[in-house]
Amino acid sequence: MGCVIRGDTPHFDYICKAVTDGLAQLNLLLPVPSIFGVLTVDSRQQADERIGGKHGHKGEEAAMTAIKMIRINEGMRNKE
Repeated sequence: MGCVIRGDTPHFDYICKAVTDGLAQLNLLLPVPSIFGVLTVDSRQQADERIGGKHGHKGEEAAMTAIKMIRINEGMRNKE
């Protein structure tokens, strides 16, 4: 879970790409799913709107996705 807010330098793009690539690698290496729960926004207002504002709560959505993925993963193991 995290948030990257765009600033005046290209760091935003580098950090977002590194986080995305890192999470993709985790999903390839680990036996459990890793969920992308990182907000990439242009302002604090956009972040606030995504953590309980008009866009719902993205952290809660990511947590629910993680729980669903765990259940799917467990279901697949039980069928082996």
